[in-house]
Amino acid sequence: MNALADPRFRRLFTAQVISLAGTGLATVALGLLAYDVAGPGAGRVLGTVFAIKMVAYVVVAPLAAALVVRLPRRAVLVSADVLRAGIALCLPFVGATWQVYVLVFLLQAASAVHTPTWQSVVPDVLPDERTYTQALSFSRLADDLEMVLSPVLAAALLLVVSSHALFVGTAIGFAASAVLVASLVVPKVVASGDGETGFAELPLGARVRHGAALLVRTPSLRPVLALNLAVAAAGAFVLVQTVVVARSTFGLGNDMVAVLLAVNGAGSMAAALLLPRVLGRLPERTVMLGGAVALTVATAAIPLALGASAGAGLAAVCVLWLAVGAGWACAEVPVGRLIARDLPDGDRPAAFAAQFSLSHACWLVTYPLAGWLGAAGLTSTALLLAGVCAGATVVAAVLWPKARVGGARLVATSAP
Repeated sequence: MNALADPRFRRLFTAQVISLAGTGLATVALGLLAYDVAGPGAGRVLGTVFAIKMVAYVVVAPLAAALVVRLPRRAVLVSADVLRAGIALCLPFVGATWQVYVLVFLLQAASAVHTPTWQSVVPDVLPDERTYTQALSFSRLADDLEMVLSPVLAAALLLVVSSHALFVGTAIGFAASAVLVASLVVPKVVASGDGETGFAELPLGARVRHGAALLVRTPSLRPVLALNLAVAAAGAFVLVQTVVVARSTFGLGNDMVAVLLAVNGAGSMAAALLLPRVLGRLPERTVMLGGAVALTVATAAIPLALGASAGAGLAAVCVLWLAVGAGWACAEVPVGRLIARDLPDGDRPAAFAAQFSLSHACWLVTYPLAGWLGAAGLTSTALLLAGVCAGATVVAAVLWPKARVGGARLVATSAP
């Protein structure tokens, strides 16, 4: 628990947990709002909302990293939280679907600014690699808990308040995050000192492209681009088709939909808890490629589980969903270690923004793929996505050098 012993990370982590709780409330509230606005067409509205979310993440993250590079990161984080809180308070008053779309885009654009900036601050606050690995695991746990616990919290609140009041809870979460971050001394970004032109001095267009260029030309980060696709291929099937697997394939109720999603989250959380110790013994290459292999095998085995008898099939699906969650965490969590270790301090914000954008670009492809093909058949869809997963894993293994090509060590200053 060394990471939580650091007061700065403790506040950053608390801010993340609170803001994620607010985001979870907003997800539930948006579904209810979509039904209020569109009635039976709520599914179409929500599908568009999720697409807008991905587009905002893909487009805004690298552009924002280029625009805010000269601003203090604490100010950027606080401003993004305040903007998100204001947008959340506006959502209960919408009366048309286009208003929902505009506000959701602005909300997710602010998140596309906030998340990569937060990610770039943590390695400067925790320069020790082992402690930083713990921080990455805690961050992953927070993401998974948001998926599992926020719907429960929303259900409890709906017993005593209206659905629109959930947006107030969302705003309170973002506001509390802003207050916590405002109380921090955030380290300045240290220039690389290698004689090259700094990120802040590059032309705007070059700054937008800089993060992606870093991922492509850094040997240890190149495979991450392929692993992003492997994670998205397996994860998209689970997130999109769980409701169909539970309700149509096995004839179960909505409660089992929640249980299966919780099992997937439990696999991810268990892996995240073990990763600090595992990464102390094994290199990132072994752990991340192992996670991608687990994703491939689990997705390829889904047709066998769906074709089994009800009891055995459901048990098999639970095991596979657990494996997908564990593989997901193993392939994704160590990425921050690679960026923090192998890039100079001044390049980290651009690299985190590029990783955020490119990883969500993969989800933008696999979400509709899993949905549209799944309507024609779950078995063929699972096999196709398993093939995508396998191909991405092979590409990552080929691109990844067995001997780590090192870069800058973690260095931080305590200057505000």
